[in-house]
Amino acid sequence: MPSPQQARAQGTTITSGKTDPEAEVSATSRLRALFDGPHLSPGQRRIAQYLIEHITEAAFLSITDLADRVGVSQPSVTRFAAAVGFSGYPALREKLQSIALGTLAGGPAAAEENGSNELQAAVDAEIENLENLRRDFADPDQVIDVGRRLSASTPLTVLGLRISVSLAEYFAYAARRIHPDVRLVTRGGSVAYDALLQSREAGGTWVLAFSMPRHAQETLTAVRVARSAGLKVALVTDLALGTLADEADVTFATGTGSRLVFDSYAAPGVMAAALLQAMTDAGPERTQARLEEYEQIAEQHQFFLPE
Repeated sequence: MPSPQQARAQGTTITSGKTDPEAEVSATSRLRALFDGPHLSPGQRRIAQYLIEHITEAAFLSITDLADRVGVSQPSVTRFAAAVGFSGYPALREKLQSIALGTLAGGPAAAEENGSNELQAAVDAEIENLENLRRDFADPDQVIDVGRRLSASTPLTVLGLRISVSLAEYFAYAARRIHPDVRLVTRGGSVAYDALLQSREAGGTWVLAFSMPRHAQETLTAVRVARSAGLKVALVTDLALGTLADEADVTFATGTGSRLVFDSYAAPGVMAAALLQAMTDAGPERTQARLEEYEQIAEQHQFFLPE
């Protein structure tokens, strides 16, 4: 007889004379598990959110009605069904109906659980990402080593395209306080290629690249250009495996929050701050001198409001 763990993995129901464990899982949790796996586009996430929030009604809508309710096209609904692993909308609707009927059978308690706060769920998912990152930091040697190498690269190039621009700008803004030559690249194509080649010619040895979903083809091309020019690439992304990770010399994989229409980046933000910390520790004398000089300039020109 299989163990309970094996049975769950095989889709087998184990009973103890009371209830089916799967029936005890709320509709909201089952839908989130169904939609969390793939990387959905913002438009597809709107469909997912509508289904989560209106499952008992939405599960019985035609593809035309669902598209109208969400405000998307019918082909968008079809692509969404394929993105979450179904052959088409009919197959997805059949699954949704089974979840909805389970919710209705559960009575008011199940309906109340289904209406749980999506914003709180997004925070919970980010807390889980941070917990995973905390476990990764139990062995900080790689972060410390890469921070030392980034600190030694003059110039240091920071790359972030499309949605990843904000993380790259944050890192570059802070890194300039402790590093003499930080070059930020936020445009792809030939502009990025020029910047990367010039960085290498000027003596640079490392690029720190950020790539968050949906991953830009331009980022992959820029990383390949950097490598071909002789630059090493440290990559902060959400996937430890894949084409981008294969191209990088070092990859720091951190989870992104995908509960809302657009991703949130709590864990990648902490990873960026950790690499900055490692850079400051790599050259404490230079760090202190530059920070003191900056504070003097900031005070002289009144960069900031008085506290």
